Amino acid sequence: MASFALLFAVTIDCPDPANLARFYLHFVGGHLHSSNPDYVVLTSGNNVRLDFQRVANRRSPPWPDRAAPRRLHLDFRVENLWEAEQFLVSNGAELASQQPGGERFRVLLDPAGHPFCIATDDAADVPTRDVEAARDDTL
Repeated sequence: MASFALLFAVTIDCPDPANLARFYLHFVGGHLHSSNPDYVVLTSGNNVRLDFQRVANRRSPPWPDRAAPRRLHLDFRVENLWEAEQFLVSNGAELASQQPGGERFRVLLDPAGHPFCIATDDAADVPTRDVEAARDDTL
């Protein structure tokens, strides 16, 4: 299939864009940009930026409540899972009460309550099965 679009940003709804953007800046690095207090952009060395947008009364549903509305989460590759976890918790993240990843990844909640994962190289590798080639609708 030919592509006609390129992902350039992931926008995260939150009550305090500047505060949440600073949290991620301390973790992924980069630069913060803003045109107004309701919208902050984090750019870094990759092609996809993180945007933070103020949304009134935004409250993330508890994780991993399967009855909660569907949402997305961010995954980050880290060199040392334990060190990254300690760094993130000391900077305002909360370790989620349920950890399905064993020693491969950790689930954390950012200061606004959004779940995100940090993962080892093994967990971050692209799966080996080619979905297009398999044409299996049962995925």
